[in-house]
Amino acid sequence: MQLDHVLQSIVAVHSTIPADGFTASILGTERAGSGVVIRDNGLVLTIGYLITEAENVWLARADGRLTPAHVVAYDQETGFGLVQALGRLDLPAIDLGRSKEAKPGDPVIVAGGGDQPRFVRAEIVAKQEFAGYWEYMLDEAIFTAPAHPLWGGTGMIGADGKLLGVGSLLVQQATSQGSPQDLNMVVPIDLLPPILDDLLNFGQINKPARPWLGVYSVENEGKIVVANVAEQGPAADAGMRQGDVVASIRDQDVGNLADFYRKLWSCGPAGTEIPIEIVRDNRSLWLRVKSADRSGFLKKPRVH
Repeated sequence: MQLDHVLQSIVAVHSTIPADGFTASILGTERAGSGVVIRDNGLVLTIGYLITEAENVWLARADGRLTPAHVVAYDQETGFGLVQALGRLDLPAIDLGRSKEAKPGDPVIVAGGGDQPRFVRAEIVAKQEFAGYWEYMLDEAIFTAPAHPLWGGTGMIGADGKLLGVGSLLVQQATSQGSPQDLNMVVPIDLLPPILDDLLNFGQINKPARPWLGVYSVENEGKIVVANVAEQGPAADAGMRQGDVVASIRDQDVGNLADFYRKLWSCGPAGTEIPIEIVRDNRSLWLRVKSADRSGFLKKPRVH
């Protein structure tokens, strides 16, 4: 792999979001991270939270040259985001690899745009299920170490110089010695090809949206606890509160966070009314939550 050539495909991504955006209070109104050029016409793959509700997006090359861009799509299920440069980037597109073939122990480069460090030499330490508190789950996320400190939108590149995934989070796990270790959680690139045409043609996957509750949940002592609820979201409207414990969905007991999401998403498309049993003050209560399409709460990309 010619590292200098590969790094040319990595750009910095800067975006601004309206103060009244649905995600502004959580993710901020100014966001910065990285992206990867995946087509010669200036199509850039990044992590979606960097560009959700963005009204302005700029791409920065390694030499500092800025190019305006617009949001093409953000996929809620995978977390991928796409932006299109509105001018010539004059940067090479990176080839997509096969993340399915990557395995723990493989060496990788985790590369970012903008501030130093440009890249971190790392290795894959795990491939496993990941459930996030914001109603998000991957059947098999990739975890790498040591972690890139500017993880959002970084490109995980294999030994053959091909893109294997896009950085999403910084997480911690305990080592065998008991000390915490920082890891990057990476969205596998194999999730992109099946949905890419839909994202480019429709701005979203061409299928019914998953039901969304607007709940931020965590696992605590084997229970699913509501850490917060989105204002004016379906769960808040139904009376769900911080501190509630989710016990069951449609009379099916809920195990871990991933099990909660799988049972939720199996109830039907967005808009389905979902009976949820919660425990509050040691009492069991049933709430009927009219689920929604999360994208309906978000500001749409500006048309350039």
